[in-house]
Amino acid sequence: MGARRRGSVVNNGSGTGLSYDVAVIGGGPSGSTIGSILKKYNPALRVGIFEKEKFPREHVGESLLPAISPVLDEIGAWDKIEAANFPIKVGATYRWGQNQQLWDFEFLPLGMFKEEPRPAKFEGQRKITAFQVERSRYDDILLRHAAELGCEVHEETMVRGIDREGDRVTALRLGDGRNVTARYFIDGSGYNGTLRRGMGIGRTIPTHLMNVAIWDYWENADWAVEIGVGGTRIQILSVGCGWIWFIPIGPTRTSLGFVCPVEYYKTCGKTPAELYEWAVNSEPRVRALTKNGRPEGNVRTTSDWSYISDRLVGENWFLVGESAGFADPILSGGVTLAHTSAREAAYSILEFDRGELDPNWLRANYEDRQKKRVMQYIRFAEFWYLANGCFTDLEDHCARLARESGLKFTPREAFRWLSFGGLAHEDFLFPGVGGFDLLAVKEVTKMFTKEEGGGDAGQWEINRYNVFRLNLTDAKKGHMPVYHAGRITRTEAYFRGGHLLPVAGLYGLMIGILKDAPDMTTIADRLNEFVRRGGRIGEISGTHLVVQAAATLEAMLLEGWVVGKLDPKRPRMSYAPRASGASNFHPNYDNIVEEPVSREKPTHSKPREGVILGAPSGAAPDQNGGPRAGG
Repeated sequence: MGARRRGSVVNNGSGTGLSYDVAVIGGGPSGSTIGSILKKYNPALRVGIFEKEKFPREHVGESLLPAISPVLDEIGAWDKIEAANFPIKVGATYRWGQNQQLWDFEFLPLGMFKEEPRPAKFEGQRKITAFQVERSRYDDILLRHAAELGCEVHEETMVRGIDREGDRVTALRLGDGRNVTARYFIDGSGYNGTLRRGMGIGRTIPTHLMNVAIWDYWENADWAVEIGVGGTRIQILSVGCGWIWFIPIGPTRTSLGFVCPVEYYKTCGKTPAELYEWAVNSEPRVRALTKNGRPEGNVRTTSDWSYISDRLVGENWFLVGESAGFADPILSGGVTLAHTSAREAAYSILEFDRGELDPNWLRANYEDRQKKRVMQYIRFAEFWYLANGCFTDLEDHCARLARESGLKFTPREAFRWLSFGGLAHEDFLFPGVGGFDLLAVKEVTKMFTKEEGGGDAGQWEINRYNVFRLNLTDAKKGHMPVYHAGRITRTEAYFRGGHLLPVAGLYGLMIGILKDAPDMTTIADRLNEFVRRGGRIGEISGTHLVVQAAATLEAMLLEGWVVGKLDPKRPRMSYAPRASGASNFHPNYDNIVEEPVSREKPTHSKPREGVILGAPSGAAPDQNGGPRAGG
């Protein structure tokens, strides 16, 4: 039942039990990531991974986000994934809501995307793009990589049960009758939640987003656009009672799926194949892209119910990936949550063994971070659905969502609602929600709330004021974890009302500036001076750092960490990142709705000019654009 790997000795049935330091249920991205992290930083650890299937195997969830790439690089798998020649995900093209115009979101401006050969190193523009992957190959590469690092991988090995004493797991019971003991146990079994169910842990469904996904794979469908060498955008398109994804996952293979509420699925009177065919034929852009292709003819279905497990960590166990929580796939966050949660669980185990940090502090931070991440994705997904007036079949569904969320459809209130739980839990270096940086979130809220007038500058609260002061009233000073190079370090942070303010990254930079530079002109001067001296925060530097720092000030203002006022004697600033191209949202220029441009190089987006932080309203714009970080 087992499989032999280099550097490992796998028991193939003789004996009654196996013993490890860490036993992992599931060989998907979360299981292979936790195994690889553990073996990288402590090769002496004995790690066993138990996978019920034989890899490679098909799996849905092919659209990745940039946050995954640093994890691939950290575990040493970047070169292997890049060599597989998966399409580079530069962004996405959307048709959503009542606005029938196509619009694009890109991780960096196309004018800055360079033609470069592949395979490429994890550097430059590749740090802020992502992959679109064939999961059978992607997952297999990662599992083999974990084995090469020394993990013992047992394929076609089912975990049938969990033995426990109180909150402590004592053993896994395998289908062949053997037991597996370990010091730590990881549930990376996905939706099934083998360990979660064995420990009697329930799940909370904090939303009415109970959807079903129906999909098939196509050969020789046209790409909407090819950007550089092997780069493209996925397509997310509203259609009738749901939406379609179109994701090239190889040179000739495309994942094409349809998502709709399970209520509609049950009452529409169509079989899955009939509903799928109707959806594909209803969308003119998809019809054009598939005109020269053919489906494999194996229509698959799965439920996409968003949920969060009630507990994610215990005395000697962790839930990672989908066993911990799942968010609707509209934001392509599933694999990102799998990699990031597994990485942080592995780091926690490494620190448990070092004994230098409080284990209860490590457990509490792990659970809090993962729950808030999943919840941010869920809330952002809800906003996408309830703001979509084109879904005439979903009017009651969306009305219920809006009523129960209490969401008011103004950009200000929408953003406050989306940021519930703390923007800093996505990435403490800069604020974001559900994989989008704050600039992108602002664009989405404006688009979906159908605000008229006001311009880009009118969307930003910081443009209403010119004097700012820190507001730490009733905040408690504590520490938050930073995960880097195999160690968890404690960095200062303030906590208040469920929100977090790190004294690190862009937040730390802004806190330092605000302590003695409260007016906007001085803030801008300090930021520009920091950039001129070569200052950087992680991978963020130059003009892009100034843009993201201003976005961070906006997040601090809206979450109450900063109080603004208007001094009529001081100049006001005009912060308009969309005009400068910093937000990377723009109308689509592919021009292929009826006649696709098959793998043709695109005409890149029109160059844009605009005002960035650092000049009073009406001054000449800064022409130095910069790529954004994040996803």
